[in-house]
Amino acid sequence: MKALFIGGTGTISTAISRQFLAMESYPGVVDNELWLLNRGNRNGDLRTQARRIGDLHEVHGDVNNEAETAEKLAGLSFDVVADFIAFTPEQVARDYRLFKGKTGQYLFISSASAYQKPLANYLITESTPLANPYWLYSRNKIACEDFLMAKYREEGFPVTIIRPSHTYDERSVPLGVHGRNGSWQVVKRIMEGKPVIIHGDGTNLWTMTHNSDFASAFTGLMGNPHAIGEAVQITGDETLTWNQVYAGIAAALGKPLRAVHVSSEFLAACGPDYDFTGGLIGDKANSVVFDNTKLKRLVPGFCSTVRFDQGLRLAVDYILDHPECQREDPEFDVWCDRVIAALEKAVREVQG
Repeated sequence: MKALFIGGTGTISTAISRQFLAMESYPGVVDNELWLLNRGNRNGDLRTQARRIGDLHEVHGDVNNEAETAEKLAGLSFDVVADFIAFTPEQVARDYRLFKGKTGQYLFISSASAYQKPLANYLITESTPLANPYWLYSRNKIACEDFLMAKYREEGFPVTIIRPSHTYDERSVPLGVHGRNGSWQVVKRIMEGKPVIIHGDGTNLWTMTHNSDFASAFTGLMGNPHAIGEAVQITGDETLTWNQVYAGIAAALGKPLRAVHVSSEFLAACGPDYDFTGGLIGDKANSVVFDNTKLKRLVPGFCSTVRFDQGLRLAVDYILDHPECQREDPEFDVWCDRVIAALEKAVREVQG
């Protein structure tokens, strides 16, 4: 199989790239050919993994420069094209122009955050309505889906829509509330015995997916004729509360958890710089359970293999062993202290 990945080195796409390079097209035969279209700054590990010359091809450039990209890909066609960095209708329209008639399947990475908010039913299938008034990111993904599915219905453009939920890898501990620099500052607060903010009362249901499990499902959809014209969500089957998530992080660190529960609406009002209106009210503050029946019909035998507590332990150990992942965020640290202090003051004032 000859595949072009646009991006290819993010949390989701790195795992897919690795798995695609290693997977057998036929029993005992590894003949997949991966083309990466990106700036080339993070391709080193994949170069090392490629088993032979010709397995991995790199096209360095910016896909947003459509004319340059068309020139660099002139004369090439692919069995599969997957764009991991398309977020707006303009970007998928560009991909349509670039790859119409040049690919057997175009995979667009949408988002499970596009599903109806507030939810009418906690159990989510691919037929759950798409509507999110709280988050522009999600509305853009919906608009991308609408454009691509119209091209499929009108012209047979071979699109498959992929909807991930919260997918993580070893480089970041998955959280509900964090600052611009990721999870480290919250991990550090737990290690230092400081209180940690959990949105809501911590009892809403959430689903985490390890990127290696996501990759197994994704590669099973690549080149799959039954996936053409379909939207497919890829998530794990394990459902947790946010209290369980944070308790698991503290347990992996060997530290007690000092949880402070704060309403998502309050966090959104206090933290406009952190976009908690979209990230919480438009996503993580909702209870979600995903029905993966459709995915398992399209990819027989697929199941999640990385239990959350195991994946979490891998992430915590990796971050503690890699200082480059320990990105300090003093502004967020101060913000957490101010929010917690404001709540404590309000309680004192109400109590008199």
